[in-house]
Amino acid sequence: MTWNEMQPLLTQGCVDTLYMVLWSSLWSVVGGLPLGVLLVLTDQGGLLRNAPINRVLAAVVNIGRSLPFIVLLVALIPFTRLLVGTSIGPTAMIVPLVVGAVPFFARLVEMAVREVDHGLVEAVQAMGGGVPTVVLKALLPQALPSLVGGLTTTVIVLTGYSAMAGAVGGGGLGSIAVTYGYQRFETTFMLLTVAVLIVFVTVVQLLGDGVVRLLARRDRAVT
Repeated sequence: MTWNEMQPLLTQGCVDTLYMVLWSSLWSVVGGLPLGVLLVLTDQGGLLRNAPINRVLAAVVNIGRSLPFIVLLVALIPFTRLLVGTSIGPTAMIVPLVVGAVPFFARLVEMAVREVDHGLVEAVQAMGGGVPTVVLKALLPQALPSLVGGLTTTVIVLTGYSAMAGAVGGGGLGSIAVTYGYQRFETTFMLLTVAVLIVFVTVVQLLGDGVVRLLARRDRAVT
């Protein structure tokens, strides 16, 4: 396979992978952030302490995290088809990607929020702040560097998931690696696809680490 043949395939694979990762990351934050915060708020000693709800939320998160992604991918085919009208292609793959990533990100959010100094929470409450105020003015701002670090990890995990999804009809770099690399014995093309994924993950990690350092430096300057 010549470079002129490989270039459009790699370009399309990168576009599909970015599409899957960006949209699934966005929806993972939308679902995982409130879920992680609720795990903290409803836990023992939390502002909304409620043991039954906390146990249910924890069970949902644990079940979601325990399922291998390839199993989740297959099990969600009927739901995916019902939701988006198809079970193949980048758009369809966003559904299992989000379902797999939400509980993962929720646990990272939970760990980040638990690191916030409880004295700060008490100070906001002493000034008359309710639960929404505590969450928006204390918990999330103070946990922001850790949250960004958790999001960076989630994006990298989703990149790996997207490659796996591509191997079963999801499109993206995983799909072209299997179809045009493995099945056609094009070792060079396979290695080039792996190199592109490595570059993508490296860039995401560097950007995430840079943002975390900036936020941490800002917090030190404020204090």
